[in-house]
Amino acid sequence: MAPTSDFEQMWSDLAPVGRSASSGGYFRQPWTTAEAELRSWFAEQCAARGLVVETDGIGNQVAWWGEGDQPGVLTGSHLDSVLDGGAYDGPLGVVSALAALDVLRDRGFEPGRPLGIGVFVEEEGSRFGRACLGSRLVTGATTWEQARELRDRDGVFLADAVSDAGLDPDAGLLSLDRVGTFVELHVEQGRDLVDRDVAVGLASEIWPHGRWRFDFAGQANHAGTTRMEDRRDPMLTYAMTALAADEQARLGGHRATFGRISVQPNGTNAVPSLVTAWLDARASSDDALAAMVGAIGRQAHDRADRDGTSLDVSAESVSGAVAFDPDLAARLAGLGDWPVIPTQAGHDAGILSEAGIPTAMVFVRNPTGVSHSPDEHAETADCLAGVTALADVLAELAGTPA
Repeated sequence: MAPTSDFEQMWSDLAPVGRSASSGGYFRQPWTTAEAELRSWFAEQCAARGLVVETDGIGNQVAWWGEGDQPGVLTGSHLDSVLDGGAYDGPLGVVSALAALDVLRDRGFEPGRPLGIGVFVEEEGSRFGRACLGSRLVTGATTWEQARELRDRDGVFLADAVSDAGLDPDAGLLSLDRVGTFVELHVEQGRDLVDRDVAVGLASEIWPHGRWRFDFAGQANHAGTTRMEDRRDPMLTYAMTALAADEQARLGGHRATFGRISVQPNGTNAVPSLVTAWLDARASSDDALAAMVGAIGRQAHDRADRDGTSLDVSAESVSGAVAFDPDLAARLAGLGDWPVIPTQAGHDAGILSEAGIPTAMVFVRNPTGVSHSPDEHAETADCLAGVTALADVLAELAGTPA
Protein backbone atom coordinates (compact mmCIF):
# COMPACT_ATOMS: atom_id res chain seq x y z
CA MET A 1 0.00 0.00 0.00
CA ALA A 2 1.48 3.35 -1.04
CA PRO A 3 1.43 6.20 1.49
CA THR A 4 -1.76 8.23 1.27
CA SER A 5 -0.16 11.65 1.38
CA ASP A 6 -3.20 13.50 0.05
CA PHE A 7 -5.18 15.01 2.93
CA GLU A 8 -8.39 14.95 0.93
CA GLN A 9 -8.03 11.25 0.11
CA MET A 10 -7.53 10.33 3.76
CA TRP A 11 -10.50 12.47 4.71
CA SER A 12 -12.62 10.77 2.08
CA ASP A 13 -11.57 7.34 3.33
CA LEU A 14 -12.73 8.20 6.87
CA ALA A 15 -16.00 9.89 5.90
CA PRO A 16 -18.28 6.79 5.85
CA VAL A 17 -17.05 5.24 9.11
CA GLY A 18 -19.69 5.46 11.83
CA ARG A 19 -21.85 7.92 9.90
CA SER A 20 -25.62 7.94 10.38
CA ALA A 21 -27.58 7.71 7.13
CA SER A 22 -30.46 9.68 8.64
CA SER A 23 -28.75 12.62 10.36
CA GLY A 24 -25.36 12.67 8.67
CA GLY A 25 -23.77 12.75 12.12
CA TYR A 26 -21.21 10.36 13.54
CA PHE A 27 -21.50 7.61 16.14
CA ARG A 28 -17.89 6.64 16.75
CA GLN A 29 -18.13 5.51 20.35
CA PRO A 30 -15.15 3.76 21.94
CA TRP A 31 -14.83 -0.01 21.90
CA THR A 32 -17.42 -0.43 19.16
CA THR A 33 -17.17 -1.73 15.59
CA ALA A 34 -16.79 1.80 14.20
CA GLU A 35 -13.94 2.58 16.57
CA ALA A 36 -12.20 -0.71 15.75
CA GLU A 37 -12.39 0.20 12.05
CA LEU A 38 -10.82 3.57 12.82
CA ARG A 39 -7.99 1.96 14.80
CA SER A 40 -7.30 -0.38 11.88
CA TRP A 41 -7.29 2.54 9.45
CA PHE A 42 -4.75 4.39 11.60
CA ALA A 43 -2.51 1.33 11.83
CA GLU A 44 -2.65 0.87 8.05
CA GLN A 45 -1.77 4.50 7.41
CA CYS A 46 1.19 4.29 9.76
CA ALA A 47 2.38 1.01 8.26
CA ALA A 48 2.24 2.57 4.79
CA ARG A 49 4.66 5.19 6.09
CA GLY A 50 7.01 2.62 7.57
CA LEU A 51 5.89 3.29 11.13
CA VAL A 52 5.13 0.57 13.66
CA VAL A 53 2.04 1.19 15.76
CA GLU A 54 1.96 0.32 19.42
CA THR A 55 -1.54 -0.31 20.76
CA ASP A 56 -1.94 -0.51 24.51
CA GLY A 57 -4.36 -2.57 26.58
CA ILE A 58 -7.29 -0.16 26.20
CA GLY A 59 -6.76 0.90 22.58
CA ASN A 60 -4.54 4.00 22.81
CA GLN A 61 -2.16 4.03 19.83
CA VAL A 62 1.17 5.63 18.98
CA ALA A 63 3.74 5.30 16.19
CA TRP A 64 7.22 6.86 16.21
CA TRP A 65 9.45 8.21 13.44
CA GLY A 66 13.14 8.55 14.25
CA GLU A 67 15.37 7.33 17.03
CA GLY A 68 17.53 8.87 19.70
CA ASP A 69 17.72 9.56 23.40
CA GLN A 70 16.31 13.07 23.15
CA PRO A 71 12.77 13.60 24.48
CA GLY A 72 10.33 13.07 21.60
CA VAL A 73 7.60 15.25 20.14
CA LEU A 74 4.14 13.66 20.07
CA THR A 75 1.26 14.94 17.96
CA GLY A 76 -2.22 13.55 17.24
CA SER A 77 -5.67 13.67 18.78
CA HIS A 78 -8.63 11.27 19.00
CA LEU A 79 -10.97 9.44 16.60
CA ASP A 80 -14.09 8.95 18.75
CA SER A 81 -17.10 11.26 18.56
CA VAL A 82 -19.97 12.49 20.68
CA LEU A 83 -23.36 10.98 19.91
CA ASP A 84 -24.45 12.23 16.48
CA GLY A 85 -21.32 14.36 16.31
CA GLY A 86 -19.37 16.09 13.61
CA ALA A 87 -16.61 14.79 11.37
CA TYR A 88 -13.82 17.15 12.42
CA ASP A 89 -13.63 17.05 16.21
CA GLY A 90 -10.69 14.71 16.79
CA PRO A 91 -10.11 13.08 13.40
CA LEU A 92 -8.89 16.36 11.90
CA GLY A 93 -5.94 16.25 14.30
CA VAL A 94 -5.06 12.66 13.40
CA VAL A 95 -5.36 13.07 9.63
CA SER A 96 -3.45 16.36 9.81
CA ALA A 97 -0.66 14.68 11.80
CA LEU A 98 -0.21 12.02 9.12
CA ALA A 99 -0.35 14.64 6.37
CA ALA A 100 2.15 16.84 8.22
CA LEU A 101 4.58 13.92 8.41
CA ASP A 102 4.24 13.55 4.64
CA VAL A 103 4.95 17.26 4.19
CA LEU A 104 8.07 16.99 6.34
CA ARG A 105 9.34 14.02 4.35
CA ASP A 106 8.66 15.83 1.07
CA ARG A 107 10.79 18.68 2.42
CA GLY A 108 13.60 16.22 3.12
CA PHE A 109 13.27 16.78 6.86
CA GLU A 110 14.95 14.29 9.18
CA PRO A 111 13.87 14.44 12.83
CA GLY A 112 16.60 15.26 15.30
CA ARG A 113 14.47 13.72 18.03
CA PRO A 114 11.69 11.09 17.84
CA LEU A 115 8.45 12.33 16.31
CA GLY A 116 5.30 10.40 17.21
CA ILE A 117 1.68 10.33 16.09
CA GLY A 118 -0.85 9.19 18.68
CA VAL A 119 -4.55 8.49 19.12
CA PHE A 120 -6.20 8.56 22.55
CA VAL A 121 -9.43 6.64 23.22
CA GLU A 122 -12.69 7.91 24.77
CA GLU A 123 -11.76 11.58 24.59
CA GLU A 124 -15.36 12.70 24.39
CA GLY A 125 -16.61 10.63 27.30
CA SER A 126 -19.70 9.89 25.22
CA ARG A 127 -19.99 6.28 26.32
CA PHE A 128 -18.66 6.06 29.88
CA GLY A 129 -19.07 9.65 31.02
CA ARG A 130 -15.39 10.43 31.62
CA ALA A 131 -13.93 12.91 29.18
CA CYS A 132 -10.33 12.28 28.04
CA LEU A 133 -10.38 8.88 29.69
CA GLY A 134 -7.57 7.40 27.56
CA SER A 135 -5.16 10.22 28.32
CA ARG A 136 -6.25 10.34 31.97
CA LEU A 137 -5.33 6.68 32.33
CA VAL A 138 -1.91 6.93 30.68
CA THR A 139 -0.98 10.00 32.77
CA GLY A 140 -2.27 8.44 36.00
CA ALA A 141 -4.92 11.12 36.50
CA THR A 142 -7.38 8.20 36.67
CA THR A 143 -6.50 4.65 37.68
CA TRP A 144 -7.70 1.50 35.96
CA GLU A 145 -9.19 0.35 39.27
CA GLN A 146 -11.40 3.45 39.24
CA ALA A 147 -12.22 3.32 35.56
CA ARG A 148 -13.00 -0.38 35.17
CA GLU A 149 -16.21 -0.05 37.21
CA LEU A 150 -17.70 2.68 35.01
CA ARG A 151 -20.90 1.68 33.20
CA ASP A 152 -22.37 2.90 29.93
CA ARG A 153 -26.06 3.65 29.37
CA ASP A 154 -26.78 -0.03 28.81
CA GLY A 155 -25.12 -1.04 32.06
CA VAL A 156 -22.00 -2.50 30.40
CA PHE A 157 -18.88 -2.24 32.57
CA LEU A 158 -15.90 -0.51 30.98
CA ALA A 159 -13.70 -3.53 31.72
CA ASP A 160 -16.12 -5.76 29.80
CA ALA A 161 -16.38 -3.35 26.87
CA VAL A 162 -12.60 -3.24 26.52
CA SER A 163 -12.35 -7.03 26.71
CA ASP A 164 -15.18 -7.52 24.22
CA ALA A 165 -13.29 -5.25 21.80
CA GLY A 166 -10.43 -7.76 21.81
CA LEU A 167 -8.15 -5.71 24.04
CA ASP A 168 -6.39 -6.74 27.24
CA PRO A 169 -5.98 -4.08 29.96
CA ASP A 170 -3.51 -6.37 31.73
CA ALA A 171 -1.15 -5.78 28.80
CA GLY A 172 -0.53 -2.30 30.20
CA LEU A 173 -0.91 1.29 29.08
CA LEU A 174 1.15 3.50 26.82
CA SER A 175 4.24 5.01 28.41
CA LEU A 176 4.76 8.73 28.03
CA ASP A 177 8.35 8.54 29.24
CA ARG A 178 9.78 9.47 25.85
CA VAL A 179 7.34 12.36 25.26
CA GLY A 180 9.04 15.71 25.77
CA THR A 181 6.38 17.86 24.06
CA PHE A 182 2.81 17.29 22.89
CA VAL A 183 1.11 19.21 20.08
CA GLU A 184 -2.58 18.67 19.27
CA LEU A 185 -4.25 20.10 16.18
CA HIS A 186 -8.00 20.57 16.53
CA VAL A 187 -10.86 22.24 14.74
CA GLU A 188 -11.82 25.38 16.64
CA GLN A 189 -15.08 24.94 18.56
CA GLY A 190 -16.06 28.58 18.47
CA ARG A 191 -15.77 31.69 16.32
CA ASP A 192 -12.63 33.44 17.56
CA LEU A 193 -10.62 32.73 14.38
CA VAL A 194 -13.62 33.63 12.22
CA ASP A 195 -13.87 37.02 13.93
CA ARG A 196 -10.12 37.53 13.45
CA ASP A 197 -10.33 36.40 9.80
CA VAL A 198 -7.42 33.98 10.14
CA ALA A 199 -7.24 30.28 9.34
CA VAL A 200 -4.94 29.09 12.13
CA GLY A 201 -4.37 29.92 15.79
CA LEU A 202 -2.68 28.56 18.91
CA ALA A 203 -4.16 27.87 22.33
CA SER A 204 -3.39 29.89 25.45
CA GLU A 205 -5.58 28.06 27.96
CA ILE A 206 -8.52 25.73 28.55
CA TRP A 207 -11.37 26.89 30.76
CA PRO A 208 -12.08 24.74 33.82
CA HIS A 209 -15.08 22.51 33.21
CA GLY A 210 -16.90 19.46 34.47
CA ARG A 211 -19.95 17.22 34.57
CA TRP A 212 -22.30 16.95 37.52
CA ARG A 213 -25.13 14.47 38.03
CA PHE A 214 -28.38 15.78 39.53
CA ASP A 215 -30.79 13.13 40.86
CA PHE A 216 -34.24 14.60 41.47
CA ALA A 217 -36.48 12.15 43.36
CA GLY A 218 -40.24 12.45 43.86
CA GLN A 219 -43.30 10.23 43.89
CA ALA A 220 -44.71 8.39 40.88
CA ASN A 221 -48.43 8.99 40.46
CA HIS A 222 -51.29 9.12 37.97
CA ALA A 223 -51.12 12.06 35.56
CA GLY A 224 -54.89 12.35 35.37
CA THR A 225 -56.18 11.73 38.87
CA THR A 226 -53.49 13.42 40.98
CA ARG A 227 -54.29 17.04 41.79
CA MET A 228 -51.51 19.49 41.00
CA GLU A 229 -51.24 20.51 44.65
CA ASP A 230 -50.85 16.87 45.72
CA ARG A 231 -47.90 16.09 43.46
CA ARG A 232 -44.26 15.57 44.32
CA ASP A 233 -43.03 16.00 40.77
CA PRO A 234 -39.25 15.94 40.24
CA MET A 235 -39.68 17.12 36.65
CA LEU A 236 -40.75 20.53 37.95
CA THR A 237 -37.65 20.71 40.15
CA TYR A 238 -35.46 19.76 37.21
CA ALA A 239 -37.16 22.30 34.90
CA MET A 240 -36.50 25.15 37.33
CA THR A 241 -32.91 23.97 37.76
CA ALA A 242 -32.32 24.05 34.01
CA LEU A 243 -33.57 27.63 33.93
CA ALA A 244 -31.40 28.51 36.94
CA ALA A 245 -28.35 27.09 35.17
CA ASP A 246 -29.07 29.23 32.12
CA GLU A 247 -29.47 32.32 34.29
CA GLN A 248 -26.29 31.75 36.29
CA ALA A 249 -24.21 31.14 33.17
CA ARG A 250 -25.52 34.27 31.45
CA LEU A 251 -24.90 36.44 34.51
CA GLY A 252 -21.23 35.43 34.65
CA GLY A 253 -20.47 35.05 30.95
CA HIS A 254 -19.89 31.32 31.53
CA ARG A 255 -21.45 28.12 30.12
CA ALA A 256 -24.01 25.75 31.66
CA THR A 257 -25.93 23.04 29.80
CA PHE A 258 -28.28 20.22 30.75
CA GLY A 259 -27.91 18.13 27.61
CA ARG A 260 -28.91 14.71 28.89
CA ILE A 261 -31.75 13.51 31.13
CA SER A 262 -33.20 10.16 32.19
CA VAL A 263 -36.77 9.84 33.49
CA GLN A 264 -38.40 7.05 35.48
CA PRO A 265 -40.83 5.49 34.83
CA ASN A 266 -40.85 7.58 31.63
CA GLY A 267 -44.56 7.18 31.00
CA THR A 268 -46.70 9.74 29.19
CA ASN A 269 -49.52 9.45 31.73
CA ALA A 270 -47.40 9.19 34.87
CA VAL A 271 -45.85 11.74 37.21
CA PRO A 272 -42.16 10.75 37.32
CA SER A 273 -40.57 9.20 40.37
CA LEU A 274 -37.00 10.13 39.36
CA VAL A 275 -35.38 12.55 36.96
CA THR A 276 -31.62 12.29 36.49
CA ALA A 277 -29.94 15.13 34.63
CA TRP A 278 -26.31 15.81 33.76
CA LEU A 279 -24.95 19.35 33.94
CA ASP A 280 -22.01 20.40 31.78
CA ALA A 281 -20.55 23.59 33.27
CA ARG A 282 -17.58 25.75 32.21
CA ALA A 283 -16.22 29.04 33.47
CA SER A 284 -13.26 31.36 33.10
CA SER A 285 -11.65 30.33 36.41
CA ASP A 286 -11.80 27.54 38.96
CA ASP A 287 -13.41 29.84 41.54
CA ALA A 288 -16.00 31.08 39.04
CA LEU A 289 -16.89 27.50 38.09
CA ALA A 290 -17.31 26.45 41.72
CA ALA A 291 -19.41 29.53 42.44
CA MET A 292 -21.70 28.97 39.48
CA VAL A 293 -22.28 25.26 40.16
CA GLY A 294 -22.84 26.07 43.85
CA ALA A 295 -25.43 28.71 43.00
CA ILE A 296 -27.26 26.32 40.66
CA GLY A 297 -27.26 23.64 43.37
CA ARG A 298 -28.64 26.01 46.02
CA GLN A 299 -31.47 27.13 43.76
CA ALA A 300 -32.24 23.51 42.93
CA HIS A 301 -32.37 22.50 46.61
CA ASP A 302 -34.61 25.46 47.44
CA ARG A 303 -37.01 24.44 44.69
CA ALA A 304 -36.93 20.80 45.80
CA ASP A 305 -38.04 21.89 49.26
CA ARG A 306 -41.03 23.70 47.75
CA ASP A 307 -41.89 20.79 45.43
CA GLY A 308 -41.68 18.11 48.13
CA THR A 309 -38.91 16.39 46.17
CA SER A 310 -35.32 15.59 47.06
CA LEU A 311 -32.05 16.23 45.28
CA ASP A 312 -28.61 14.64 45.28
CA VAL A 313 -25.75 16.30 43.34
CA SER A 314 -22.51 14.47 42.57
CA ALA A 315 -19.48 15.50 40.50
CA GLU A 316 -18.64 12.90 37.85
CA SER A 317 -15.74 14.54 36.02
CA VAL A 318 -14.10 17.87 36.81
CA SER A 319 -11.04 19.42 35.14
CA GLY A 320 -9.35 22.52 36.49
CA ALA A 321 -8.09 25.44 34.44
CA VAL A 322 -5.17 24.62 32.14
CA ALA A 323 -2.68 27.29 31.12
CA PHE A 324 -0.51 26.07 28.26
CA ASP A 325 3.21 26.84 28.35
CA PRO A 326 3.25 30.57 27.40
CA ASP A 327 6.87 30.55 26.24
CA LEU A 328 6.19 27.59 23.98
CA ALA A 329 3.04 29.23 22.57
CA ALA A 330 4.90 32.48 21.90
CA ARG A 331 7.77 30.62 20.24
CA LEU A 332 5.44 28.71 17.93
CA ALA A 333 3.15 31.67 17.21
CA GLY A 334 6.15 33.48 15.77
CA LEU A 335 6.46 30.84 13.05
CA GLY A 336 3.33 32.09 11.32
CA ASP A 337 2.23 35.21 13.19
CA TRP A 338 -0.69 33.18 14.55
CA PRO A 339 -2.99 34.52 17.29
CA VAL A 340 -2.96 32.82 20.70
CA ILE A 341 -6.52 32.27 21.94
CA PRO A 342 -8.34 30.52 24.80
CA THR A 343 -10.72 27.59 24.40
CA GLN A 344 -13.72 26.54 26.44
CA ALA A 345 -13.52 22.91 25.29
CA GLY A 346 -11.58 20.14 27.00
CA HIS A 347 -8.86 18.21 25.16
CA ASP A 348 -6.30 15.47 25.71
CA ALA A 349 -3.75 18.28 25.44
CA GLY A 350 -5.06 19.65 28.71
CA ILE A 351 -4.55 16.32 30.47
CA LEU A 352 -0.97 15.97 29.23
CA SER A 353 -0.24 19.57 30.17
CA GLU A 354 -1.51 18.94 33.70
CA ALA A 355 0.81 15.92 33.84
CA GLY A 356 3.78 18.25 33.35
CA ILE A 357 4.38 17.75 29.61
CA PRO A 358 4.98 21.02 27.71
CA THR A 359 1.96 21.21 25.43
CA ALA A 360 0.62 23.35 22.60
CA MET A 361 -2.54 23.32 20.50
CA VAL A 362 -3.08 24.38 16.90
CA PHE A 363 -6.61 25.43 15.96
CA VAL A 364 -8.14 25.42 12.47
CA ARG A 365 -10.91 27.88 11.68
CA ASN A 366 -14.51 26.68 11.87
CA PRO A 367 -16.63 28.98 9.64
CA THR A 368 -19.83 28.68 11.70
CA GLY A 369 -18.40 27.85 15.11
CA VAL A 370 -20.79 24.88 15.30
CA SER A 371 -19.33 21.75 16.89
CA HIS A 372 -20.56 18.48 18.45
CA SER A 373 -23.10 18.45 15.63
CA PRO A 374 -23.38 17.11 12.07
CA ASP A 375 -23.05 20.77 10.96
CA GLU A 376 -19.47 20.94 12.24
CA HIS A 377 -17.21 22.00 9.35
CA ALA A 378 -13.88 23.37 8.22
CA GLU A 379 -12.98 24.46 4.70
CA THR A 380 -10.45 22.29 2.89
CA ALA A 381 -8.18 25.28 2.29
CA ASP A 382 -8.11 25.99 6.03
CA CYS A 383 -7.43 22.33 6.82
CA LEU A 384 -4.47 22.37 4.44
CA ALA A 385 -3.23 25.58 6.06
CA GLY A 386 -3.46 23.71 9.35
CA VAL A 387 -1.40 20.82 7.97
CA THR A 388 1.31 23.24 6.85
CA ALA A 389 1.25 25.02 10.20
CA LEU A 390 1.52 21.72 12.06
CA ALA A 391 4.43 20.65 9.86
CA ASP A 392 6.19 23.93 10.63
CA VAL A 393 5.58 23.47 14.36
CA LEU A 394 6.84 19.89 14.34
CA ALA A 395 9.93 20.87 12.35
CA GLU A 396 10.68 23.56 14.93
CA LEU A 397 10.27 21.17 17.84
CA ALA A 398 11.74 17.98 16.39
CA GLY A 399 14.64 19.51 14.47
CA THR A 400 18.29 19.01 15.26
CA PRO A 401 18.74 19.07 19.04
CA ALA A 402 20.69 21.97 20.48
